[in-house]
Amino acid sequence: MDPLSNILALLQPKSVETYGVVSGGDWALDFPRRYEGIKFGAVARGGGWLRVSGEPQPFKLEEGDCYLLTGQPYWLGTDLELPGTDARMIFVDLKTRVAQHGPHDDTFLVGGRLMFDASHQVLLTGALPAVMHIPAAADEAETLRWTLKQLAKELTEMRPGGALMSEHLGHILFVNALRLHMASEGEGAPGWLKGLNDPRIGRALRAVHAEPARRWTLEQLAGEAGMSRTAFALHFKALVGWPPLDYLLRWRMRLAARALLSPERTRLAEIALSVGYESESAFSAAFKRAMGCAPKHYQSRIRQPV
Repeated sequence: MDPLSNILALLQPKSVETYGVVSGGDWALDFPRRYEGIKFGAVARGGGWLRVSGEPQPFKLEEGDCYLLTGQPYWLGTDLELPGTDARMIFVDLKTRVAQHGPHDDTFLVGGRLMFDASHQVLLTGALPAVMHIPAAADEAETLRWTLKQLAKELTEMRPGGALMSEHLGHILFVNALRLHMASEGEGAPGWLKGLNDPRIGRALRAVHAEPARRWTLEQLAGEAGMSRTAFALHFKALVGWPPLDYLLRWRMRLAARALLSPERTRLAEIALSVGYESESAFSAAFKRAMGCAPKHYQSRIRQPV
């Protein structure tokens, strides 16, 4: 698998909810609380504004636009001066997956929320800004528009299997929006998403993800990128935020953490070997350095009932 697929598979995304909101005229909805996971939304019909807590400027939403949000409270509406109705109120006792807000119907929003494995979620949210706005006019947005159309159809027509279809379409919408964000990202904060988007650093990242157990050296990774060791190390850290071998360590330990929590109860020696360590003691020391505790303590802490 490619690195983005690797990381999303590690995060075990689950679309816990997909929904639609029909409104029109002058309207505003307030989502006043922080939340876990990532919310995604799109304008299937109409338009409006998106204002996110902590962001200096609101975002104008046109028909076909999408957005991803990573935890901050937000507001949606047609007039930035309007106080928002608490969005939770329109979903009370909802019998369908589409809520009606007001008497009009010239605006139709679709959206949802993706939850991730809690122990690894920061791997994604830490690499993303608080809000990502993807205009409908963006290059390569055709697949996004098709997915949006299908999701809107599933939410409104209530066909057999609609809940499952909506969940899968939510995943597709999210990954496509993430791809478009990566393609348009400029001078954003460093992170693995930024590294993947660079042709040379992306080659090194793909090599690491394809063979995490290989005894990689800085020289070998620089060779994958077609760069000198010094230039590669500097460029990698500038884009990804960590030195190359530190990133390798962190990725190996994320894979090991998933294996430690697997129901198969894989032996520690096998897990160590799968991420490039022939010695259990060396693996345990590396795991503690990256994850903050020994492997067995990690197992018991994460599995402990709430």
